[in-house]
Amino acid sequence: MGWFPCSGKSNKKPKLKKQPTDQIHSKSTDNLKIKAALDAKKDSLKDGESDHIAAQTFTFRELAAATKNFRADCLVGEGGFGRVYKGRLESTNQVVAIKQLDRNGLQGNREFLVEVLMLSLLHHPNLVNLTGYCADGDQRLLVYEFMALGSLEDHLHDLPPDKKRLDWSTRMKIAAGAAKGLEYLHDKANPPVIYRDLKCSNILLGEGYHPKLSDFGLAKLGPVGDNTHVSTRVMGTYGYCAPEYAMTGQLTLKSDVYSFGVVLLEILTGRKAIDNSKSAGEHNLVAWARPLFKDRRKFSQMADPMLQGQYPARGLYQALAVAAMCVQEQPTMRPLIADVVTALTYLASQDYNPETHPVPNSRMSPSTPRSRRTDSGKRLNNAGGSERDQSRRVN
Repeated sequence: MGWFPCSGKSNKKPKLKKQPTDQIHSKSTDNLKIKAALDAKKDSLKDGESDHIAAQTFTFRELAAATKNFRADCLVGEGGFGRVYKGRLESTNQVVAIKQLDRNGLQGNREFLVEVLMLSLLHHPNLVNLTGYCADGDQRLLVYEFMALGSLEDHLHDLPPDKKRLDWSTRMKIAAGAAKGLEYLHDKANPPVIYRDLKCSNILLGEGYHPKLSDFGLAKLGPVGDNTHVSTRVMGTYGYCAPEYAMTGQLTLKSDVYSFGVVLLEILTGRKAIDNSKSAGEHNLVAWARPLFKDRRKFSQMADPMLQGQYPARGLYQALAVAAMCVQEQPTMRPLIADVVTALTYLASQDYNPETHPVPNSRMSPSTPRSRRTDSGKRLNNAGGSERDQSRRVN
């Protein structure tokens, strides 16, 4: 996983922000730090959550053996953190993903410790499971459950000709599952957790395209009590950061909602959040989409061409309406993630058979679903069907 500072309006990819090199501690020092932090954070979660702390400690030798000494044919990915290998633990015969921190990279001990803490304390079907970690000498490694289908990014962008394209129903299932993982962080964890780096490459897919959020090195505990935000240095991935966070460093739960809106747009349009290969004015996905949101007749033009017209027109309209709400410039205009889950869960539950549905065209205007007015004066589409299903208030 790589990340950039979020600020700036340039269409060029910004350079990585330099950070001080982290001092490398001994294995025993870091292991003690992690264990002490786990003990200190147990009371931060709701009853019952802190009982499930299953992260194991591994030696470097164990993980080297699991990956055949980090052999090239075991390499499954590479990012800003370092390399990710597929391995098999000799002690349990479990297939795992082993992420090795690049000792010369920009993500250091702090992100490593945060990730271990977060994934040791937080457990949900839509969060990746942390099996354990290694802090052996100057080696830093994380051991996860292996997600056989890779990341969402692998299935949306730069696909080889022989790779299967995601159909409409699978896209809605992935979107709804990712939203549920974010809802858990925002509404179930206590204090709430702000993910801060939601993007397609951090949504991993298991069998049946079951999505799980991964990479929690940038996660922050959210505001509590009368506080409305957390002030922090601006970090994340260019193209996904909420504008108010990029400008002020004030981080809120609605910052994650904006990032989710960008991901949902990628799922619906097949476009990248930032794509400098596009023509002028189309580099930034949200900037390209905003004018189109104003005219429903253009919604079909936004659909991913890889869908080949095989999607429900009304479902596309509703999903785009949810994305439009999430990427509102003003954070108070964005919905709560719980409302997003309600809408997308409904869309994911609708059976779509392309053989029995006509292919939409750009001239047709999908019927407007019933909607309700929020306190902010904006509308969140009633994708869930009834007013009772959409009873949660949108701020």
